[in-house]
Amino acid sequence: MKTRRRLVAGALAVALGVPAPAAAWPPARLRLLVAYPVGGLSSEVARALAEVLTRQLGVPVIVEHRPGAGGTLAIDAVARAAADGGTLAFSAITPLTLAPLLGPLPYDPQSDVQPVIGVMATPVLVVGTPALAAGDWPGMLALARQRPGALRWATSGIGTTGHLVLERAAAAAGVAVTHVPYKGGGQQITDALGGQFELLSTNLAPVPLRHVRDGRLRALAVTGAGRHPALPEVPTLAEQGLAVANLVSTFALFAPGATPPALVQRLNRALDAALGDAALRRLLQQADNEVLGGSAQALAQRIEGERAMHRSWLARPR
Repeated sequence: MKTRRRLVAGALAVALGVPAPAAAWPPARLRLLVAYPVGGLSSEVARALAEVLTRQLGVPVIVEHRPGAGGTLAIDAVARAAADGGTLAFSAITPLTLAPLLGPLPYDPQSDVQPVIGVMATPVLVVGTPALAAGDWPGMLALARQRPGALRWATSGIGTTGHLVLERAAAAAGVAVTHVPYKGGGQQITDALGGQFELLSTNLAPVPLRHVRDGRLRALAVTGAGRHPALPEVPTLAEQGLAVANLVSTFALFAPGATPPALVQRLNRALDAALGDAALRRLLQQADNEVLGGSAQALAQRIEGERAMHRSWLARPR
């Protein structure tokens, strides 16, 4: 009966030339498209966020992993979804800031997708694997200079923050390495432990930290404003003279570009409340993540600032 009344109201509104009433929200279920595979920090955070939202909204929040292409597959999927508040994407912001500067995309990053809320800012950890015959950052650079291109450096994909850390660090240090892109964090950690490559950029998270403490991986550098509390002996890239590579990953939630502004505000309020959950905040902070939240406009400004930063770096004389 309620559905019939909404349809009648909508038809009457069209006939009279007035706006139709907004669709009910939340919907019967929410889809959360995660841009990375199972096993990484983003997957863990997405599932925790889905649990909190399910409790707060009283509807199921379904997590769907859409890994690949540095997050652009998930962003493309949300760009094509119905703009009814039923589908969100959880991704780093690089598919909107860096990827558009590297080549054509199936979506317009400024019109097909819109920011909803920032979730976290995550430092990047650079580790050496059992295949690396060096114990620290200067030793790694010495090897890279002796054998240009011989060191293999893995990241979670082309156009990700980890990839940009690699490119900026290598350019600033004047070394050549071979990039090994993955679809996300889970498999690359397994391969790192097996010595399938020498170096890895990964988000600073409990799993890689555990392997560093166990001695299976060697922490060479971190990014961020200062040293990580759990790794006080590991210098930042800025301390190593590579401030240009001292970048962090910003993760956020996005909606289809045509989502009405009023609905984006409702989504933002619900998600900001979810980010206030104590257990979720502990999960985000245990790897020294900065919890973001705030308005959709604040996230949009952050995206525009990072896009300008990347554009400036790519335009530099070589």
